Amino acid sequence: MNRPILLLMVLMAMTARSWGDMIKEPNVAGAFYSANPQELSDDIDNFEASAGNVPADRKVLIAVAPHAGYPFSGPVAAYTYKAIARNHYKTIIVIGPSHFFPFEGISIWPKGGFKTPLGMVPVDEDFAQALLKESPAFQNLPQVYEREHSVEVQLPFLQKTFKNFKIVPILMGDPDPRVCRDLAVALDKLIGDRDDVLILISSDMSHYLPYNENNARDKLTLQAVREMDPKKFFEGNISRKMEMCGFVPMTTALIYAKIRGIKQVDILQHANSGDASGDKSRVVGYSSIIFYNDLLGVESSNGGIKALNQADKNELLRIARSTIETFVKTGRTPDVTVKEARLSEVEGAFVTITEHGTLRGCIGDIVGQQALYKTVRDMAVAAASQDPRFNPLTAAELKDISVEISVLSKPRRVKDASEIQLGRHGVIVSRGGRQGVFLPQVAQETGWSKEEFLSQLCSQKAGLPPDAWKDPGTDLYVFTADVFAEKK
Repeated sequence: MNRPILLLMVLMAMTARSWGDMIKEPNVAGAFYSANPQELSDDIDNFEASAGNVPADRKVLIAVAPHAGYPFSGPVAAYTYKAIARNHYKTIIVIGPSHFFPFEGISIWPKGGFKTPLGMVPVDEDFAQALLKESPAFQNLPQVYEREHSVEVQLPFLQKTFKNFKIVPILMGDPDPRVCRDLAVALDKLIGDRDDVLILISSDMSHYLPYNENNARDKLTLQAVREMDPKKFFEGNISRKMEMCGFVPMTTALIYAKIRGIKQVDILQHANSGDASGDKSRVVGYSSIIFYNDLLGVESSNGGIKALNQADKNELLRIARSTIETFVKTGRTPDVTVKEARLSEVEGAFVTITEHGTLRGCIGDIVGQQALYKTVRDMAVAAASQDPRFNPLTAAELKDISVEISVLSKPRRVKDASEIQLGRHGVIVSRGGRQGVFLPQVAQETGWSKEEFLSQLCSQKAGLPPDAWKDPGTDLYVFTADVFAEKK
């Protein structure tokens, strides 16, 4: 057979494989992680159980996790997945470096899915194929994936963390800042105003340095990540002063963050293979990182609370009162239905119970995960029976209680305490997995100064040092509340 015909047959075969079912079999199951589904599941559970506290209330837009063998990098990767677990994503764009196949541009897997021992993860074909059209540098090169592990290693963690999601697998080739920018711009365009998309960067840190030298280089690299300067980061890696094996995907993420106005980054964990194996002569570094702007459910601009009319307020108070009485007498949470569309909108709320003017219970859901009337119903039960400061409410007390409801706006992050208006703002303090909240009326009821208010919030509610609110590492969020109570 002559060479032109042979070449044509090879190209036809590649095209058929490229646009067939495209179900990718795993490359490193049984090597980087267990091929046994139960063992793999248990390993991931153990990694996450052993991971320390993480801020699990962030609306994470970009995340970074390592991609080495699980015994080495799994304990670090677990921090990333714990931090993003409360988010809800329909599409997860997994971007990794190509370790074995040098090429220019990027390779997008456009159809089918990726198999792991835990099952098959489908590709978001609409997104992937739309992305392919955005630049000539965006290609479908199945051969790039034949030995690659950087995308694959993330998938079992994703399968254990989320349900009903799809992926867009992307491998990036030779370092080219123009390709990084093109991809960041294309992702910004295609994601648009969707809030159910995660960009997941798969990357380890420095490779095969002595333990202390590894930590020093990784520290410099992570500082550049904190500064969110893509040019400085890219050039630092090119010069080898910094090192991330996935620095091309990471540069893309930093450019994307700048385009989208993402300003917050948390380095959740850093370690290296020497910490796991004990061999500190030639180690590989790993990091866990998240990028975000707000708490879960937070909108970038806080438009306040959509007005509740008096009939709406009366209905919510009726629901709270009848729920409390039913629950206290029978132990059952009643079913509730409403006709008013306003009460079916998803919002956060607190229910406060007082007895002869003294607090008797107060529990709330800050962000809200369901319709407002259901939030009020469930928080009424919680205030009556689950506030750890009080014994459960008794039937004998029902005639003496009053009910107050606070419907909350979406929280927004503030730079410092100077933006907080006492009496108008409720405040959330958050640091290192600890969180506390005071409603706006607390300041009015106590007469505290702003410093007293914030100090009490840190110590009473969050278990933090009283002056933690002054620390730049502590996050402060404000919200407003529409407060109304039963009339006696």
